[in-house]
Amino acid sequence: MTFAKIFNAFAYSRCLCGVATVCSVLVASSFAADRVVGANATLDIEPGARSAALGSATMAVDGDYLGLMSNPYQLSNVNYAWASFSHTEYYEDTKYDFASAVIPLGAGQGLGLSFSRFGADDIPYIKEGEPLPEGSNYNTLSIADWVFSVTFGRKLTERLELGIGFHGLYREIDQTGWGFRGDAGLRYRLVDELYVSTLLKGWTSSAATWESGEFEYSAPELYLAASYGVEVPYLYGKLNLYWQGAELMHREARDMNYETDEDRGKRIWEDPLDWLSGGRGGLEFTFDFGLSLRAGLSSFTTFQSVTAGAGLTIAKFAKIDYAFESHPVLSPVHRVSISISPYLFAHAPRPGTPEAAPRRSSILTEEAEEDSSYEEMEREPYEDSSKLQEPAPAAESKTVEAPVETPKETPVEVPPARNAIVETDDEVLE
Repeated sequence: MTFAKIFNAFAYSRCLCGVATVCSVLVASSFAADRVVGANATLDIEPGARSAALGSATMAVDGDYLGLMSNPYQLSNVNYAWASFSHTEYYEDTKYDFASAVIPLGAGQGLGLSFSRFGADDIPYIKEGEPLPEGSNYNTLSIADWVFSVTFGRKLTERLELGIGFHGLYREIDQTGWGFRGDAGLRYRLVDELYVSTLLKGWTSSAATWESGEFEYSAPELYLAASYGVEVPYLYGKLNLYWQGAELMHREARDMNYETDEDRGKRIWEDPLDWLSGGRGGLEFTFDFGLSLRAGLSSFTTFQSVTAGAGLTIAKFAKIDYAFESHPVLSPVHRVSISISPYLFAHAPRPGTPEAAPRRSSILTEEAEEDSSYEEMEREPYEDSSKLQEPAPAAESKTVEAPVETPKETPVEVPPARNAIVETDDEVLE
């Protein structure tokens, strides 16, 4: 490369840097950037009934394809395509509808797409300067947040999994607005059924811009989670434990009163116990025939945040879940979700996948049959030996059957008598 080419490349790079600097200055001057807490908070709403029943410890729950925004690394274990839907009704006719689809992209990787709407309809309002209408002849409006997400998960090693997600938001309130956020997470398997995971939420920052020109953003945040499962063969099922911690880098409200800023907790290095109390968790027991029972706490600071629910797997291609969520201040919430796999509906599970594994109850039955056959095999030598011990007829001595006379009127079938030895004087000795 000549000196002229080097100089031209350097000048071109300086030009690009100058253009980028000018654009950043123009963007910064056109928006009033404000740092807020909880920008694009709609992205943090729990959509799945299964995770909601487990205290919303979504980062630790595997197989809930409605929780892709908080758990993207679970896509590394997708074996079949799934379509999932959920519906939640809050107070004052506020509704949250969520739909997602996951697609396997080969061994150890998968893609997830989701779409949701959170809002309320038929809200009466009066325009400024207009008189009060008579009766119920009010003008109505709707407010809503529309969210579209793309997530990707990949297995990096046998124990380490990576997940990345990008979320876009469109908002309609009194003015329109746009928002975005990028997340990235890792999950590591310590032992067979013990997993630890971390999620960097908002590594691109969580930002929102409004029609008025205002620009809001929230700083990135880091979370930790863990899960553990143990087989319970005597109850024909499996017990799973889930835990998700509070924010590590910033302050988060530890209780659920939402009254004053004094309710905000401390960082983990300032008070580890306070950080632990801000976590959430749940436990789940899944029977071999497909029924799951769940319970949890969405905040360890109060038992008034208890959650509960159940789920049922039908023929391995459909999953139906229900969740009940209480709150110390707000009214309880009921959540329902369903997941369907078109492939498993029309085909049998492929060999080697967890869905194709036989149930543990059938394995126990097979072992009982093997034990009975083993006992029969043990009895055979004894029966053979008893046959060998039966006296064989003597070839040297003359043996005849003892004559037995029976009346001719009533012939009776007499079993053959034992062999008798006949002496010369016609006396029969037994």
